[in-house]
Amino acid sequence: MKRAKLIAVTLSAIGLLAGPAVAQQKFVTIGTGGVTGVYYAAGGAICRLLNKDRQSHGIRCSVESTGGSAYNINAIRTGDLDFGMVQSDVHYNALKGTGAFEKDGAFGELRSVFSVHPEPFTVLTRREANINSFEDLKGKRFNIGNPGSGTRASMEQLLAAMGWSISDFSLASELKADEHGPALCDNKIDGFFYAVGHPSANIQDPVTTCNAKLVPLKGPVIDKLVEEHPYFAKTKIPGGLYAGNPDDIETYGVLATLVSSTAASEETVYQLVKAVFENFDEFKRLHPAFANLEPENMLKDGLSAPLHDGALKYYKEKGWMK
Repeated sequence: MKRAKLIAVTLSAIGLLAGPAVAQQKFVTIGTGGVTGVYYAAGGAICRLLNKDRQSHGIRCSVESTGGSAYNINAIRTGDLDFGMVQSDVHYNALKGTGAFEKDGAFGELRSVFSVHPEPFTVLTRREANINSFEDLKGKRFNIGNPGSGTRASMEQLLAAMGWSISDFSLASELKADEHGPALCDNKIDGFFYAVGHPSANIQDPVTTCNAKLVPLKGPVIDKLVEEHPYFAKTKIPGGLYAGNPDDIETYGVLATLVSSTAASEETVYQLVKAVFENFDEFKRLHPAFANLEPENMLKDGLSAPLHDGALKYYKEKGWMK
């Protein structure tokens, strides 16, 4: 009996000694998008910087390739993801419970961390299809994006504004971002719509492989969309960024934003934000789409949900916010 009691006391003591070390280990996951997209690169860059100091803060960060913005929001809502890369329009609709989130209702616990790169809506087509404007795609084979992606949500909003439906295409495929480039070059589709930061391997690959052509998104319908929705902005894809596409391409787009929820601890979010901004020059070098980022813009542009308390704490310490 005494021996059993001694063993129990010893095990308890070991547990007390081991407890703090175990408690210090925390695993967080950032939901991104397809592996060839900038979301995946952004998530990887953030995790890389956060993991540099994991010996001191005990947080280990990993990246998950997902279906995109809407998937990430829903996974944060259910607790399956801690953070997610999300288009600013999807971010807005999730907070308000509008658009694709009308059924589930407003996600009041959604929180902003910071915004990252601009994401022009990009239309890439087969050069042989002779498409010069989005209107030329009526009756063509077009990839509208996979369900659950921010690209798909934005595509549906554009079609509604134009008075089109998916039946206006001879084929409306639902390929994921990693699949639409090969499908274009294999002559399975005539074009695709994609929200992405530039330069992107997802665009570069079909341009190089099959001389794909960028098509502008402009005109009265686009003017009205941008005017009515604060999360949209007109932008350009610079000429010469991709071979065979020498002219600036007028379009509109959103911002990539990093979001979380009130379920994420203040300390975890604080350490993540600190890791990025204390190593900001290194972060900007991790992908060409980050080259022109400025901290003061990342704290406000494209952010519809309130800032997470952990992010706010760091921004106040730096004197960037009152």
